[in-house]
Amino acid sequence: MHPDDSTRNADGTAWGAALERLLDDVYTFAKTGPRRHDDWAQDVLAVMDRSVTDPRRWQTLDWDGDEKEHGNVRPSYPFLPLTPEQVRAWTYPITAEAAADLLTSLSQEWFFEARPLRGRTDRDDVLADARAVLGRFGGDAVFRTSSDLARNSDSPDFLTGELAGGRAFTEHMMDLGLIAVSTDEVGVFWSFNAN
Repeated sequence: MHPDDSTRNADGTAWGAALERLLDDVYTFAKTGPRRHDDWAQDVLAVMDRSVTDPRRWQTLDWDGDEKEHGNVRPSYPFLPLTPEQVRAWTYPITAEAAADLLTSLSQEWFFEARPLRGRTDRDDVLADARAVLGRFGGDAVFRTSSDLARNSDSPDFLTGELAGGRAFTEHMMDLGLIAVSTDEVGVFWSFNAN
């Protein structure tokens, strides 16, 4: 075993546990992939298309990952066929703190709950899990969201205000996503209203 493998595996176990506590009970897509291009949007599309795997071999969540379930529509289902230009244009930069707040909000059915975290007794624990998940990408990571709330601010209040989607990235009535970009990896976290 390489000297760093035990630490990496321990980090992967903590990552998987936090990811499951956050997003396993809602209709989500939470996957990571390697950073192979100067244009981060190309790497995001590779994750959405399921053509890459987690570079650390850590756990992912993918409710639509079974091709039999979606009838081999396309590898990126439920995501639409998108271009890098669309991914860049349809997402907005947000701060790391806002990204953690948004990921926390995605832990519930955000479309049906106007203020999903306001009344939760475990709010601090959920926020800690979101920070742990996003901590994987490091202190220099850049975060983007599809939420229209970020159109005019890089630090919208995703915890107490009503959440808003933006331009649809899927065929579902509503979807809301978060993208994390580091020098080595990208993460794609998306929640869907499947109606």
